[in-house]
Amino acid sequence: MKMTLMQHFRELRNRIIWSVLFFLIAFGVGIVISELLKKIVIFPLMSVWDNPSLIYTGLADGVIVEFSLAGLFAMLVSVPFFLWQAWKYVAPALKKNEKNVAAAILLTSPLLFLGGAAFAYFVLFPMAFKFFVGFSGSGITLMPNLREYLSLTIGLLKAFGVAFQFPLILVILNRAGLFSKRQIFNASRYIIVGIFVIAAILTPPDIISQITLSMPMILLFGLSFLFMRDKT
Repeated sequence: MKMTLMQHFRELRNRIIWSVLFFLIAFGVGIVISELLKKIVIFPLMSVWDNPSLIYTGLADGVIVEFSLAGLFAMLVSVPFFLWQAWKYVAPALKKNEKNVAAAILLTSPLLFLGGAAFAYFVLFPMAFKFFVGFSGSGITLMPNLREYLSLTIGLLKAFGVAFQFPLILVILNRAGLFSKRQIFNASRYIIVGIFVIAAILTPPDIISQITLSMPMILLFGLSFLFMRDKT
């Protein structure tokens, strides 16, 4: 049944309200389990550091850290719900082939984001933190600020999650008819150079970390050709 403009607005309003409520509930849960979240986030540093000691330097740092972790947790938990609400809103207006494409994007995008964040957490962080900790020699006491540490790690988790969206963007551009498979293939050398530049910007200043990010991005770039059309 065709909906009126006001019905569309009411439908959109209701889905936004449900999304906001879900986020607030997830944020509250994040506050409750903030200590657990803190242990999870600092684990990569603790695992490569013999004498771990993180500090606060600001009076409000403890509160800010808890809210930052709760916000990150709420966002990660809420994104699937947000996407589901968006899908339920737009799906009735889509044709069958459009639904298939939209569903594939909505499913693949969060998986790639989580894949990028997991790669940063399990692979890059231990290597990079071991590199940094190695500079604390005799007579030097390393005492990182917990707030600054969380700002760095959360920023990298988000950056890696976004970086892993790159092959999906290429597939979308191809499917939309903006670039053919051959055009993207012919530009491969420039794209690979761009991947190394992105890796150099996102990672700590050591060549191992940059290569560690570049390799999976190049692999994903290669795999993206499997989902491209030969002609626009």
